[in-house]
Amino acid sequence: MSDRDPTLLPGQRLRARGAASNAVGRFEPQARVRVDDGWDIAEDDRLVRTEISMERPRSALSYNRSPDLPFDRSVNPYRGCEHGCIYCFARPSHAYLNLSPGLDFETKLIARPGIADVLAGELRAKTYRVATVALGTNTDPYQPCETEHLLMRQVLQVLSDFGHPTAITTKGTLIERDIDILAPMAAKGLLRVGISVTTLDAGLSRRLEPRAPTPARRLEVIRRLAAAGIPVRAMIAPVIPGLTDPELEPLLTACRDAGAQGASWIALRLPREVSPLFQDWLAQHVPDRAAKVMARVREMHGGQDYDAQWGRRMRGEGVWADLIAQRFDKAAARLGLAKAMPPLRCDLFAPPLRAGDQLSLF
Repeated sequence: MSDRDPTLLPGQRLRARGAASNAVGRFEPQARVRVDDGWDIAEDDRLVRTEISMERPRSALSYNRSPDLPFDRSVNPYRGCEHGCIYCFARPSHAYLNLSPGLDFETKLIARPGIADVLAGELRAKTYRVATVALGTNTDPYQPCETEHLLMRQVLQVLSDFGHPTAITTKGTLIERDIDILAPMAAKGLLRVGISVTTLDAGLSRRLEPRAPTPARRLEVIRRLAAAGIPVRAMIAPVIPGLTDPELEPLLTACRDAGAQGASWIALRLPREVSPLFQDWLAQHVPDRAAKVMARVREMHGGQDYDAQWGRRMRGEGVWADLIAQRFDKAAARLGLAKAMPPLRCDLFAPPLRAGDQLSLF
């Protein structure tokens, strides 16, 4: 028997993946593990590749009532994310699909073709009331499969046509492809972008975020967006105590120098299945710091791996949380980085005329 994780099938070979486990989600009645059946038959190695399934969306807008979020609606063109960030708080959402929050989350993706048309229909509803829509809140809309499926670009075109305020969060370089749509929206006060940067250490980033762009490449994205007149906020997320928090000031400086206008930070979040996955990653990649990191995480969350309470889940509490917050505030103020970006305009929202629509007299 191999000493690999028993949830991986015989012969499965991983390359550039964040999770090294494929344990079933919390809703599954049974677990699946690899067991030696006694037959001494060699298994052929096979690389685990990304699979993309299609889903016909019945709705595009997802609403939330979370008091600690700056938006109440979002659109997610994809489920799962090939970037494979081991710390991703969205991993548990894959359990609702009867898939593993581990390896399945980054290899079994779901694209939602037609979501732009569904969104347009929802925006035309007489009961719709405009407010900023957030993109990239669960999984990255500019992950690699967007190159083929173009769903994010289609969604953006709808939002642009409707004059709809839009906030994007990504760490993907593919956003540069859409500057032709983004720049005019920004010029009208309809758009802002948050670029997620976790570390300046390319080696650490490669292990934490195996299929995401390098830190240097993300800084270049900030430069190119800023040069196009698009307001960019540097998102230092997640701040991992005992691992990436020493980089807080250099990260903010590098993002400011690249052209970011504002900055924010979010502490490491380990909800549900993310905690064991992240602890396994620590033991494999930074065993000398694993105990220190988890001790500080628990100090920030009342002795638990995670505290889901509003207002505390993204900041934590206690000495370490206060120290990170103070360091961030002082560095951001010194660098002239805004903590809050200017509000986006809602007064330009107007559904475009369709073929056959009657023109207004006024």
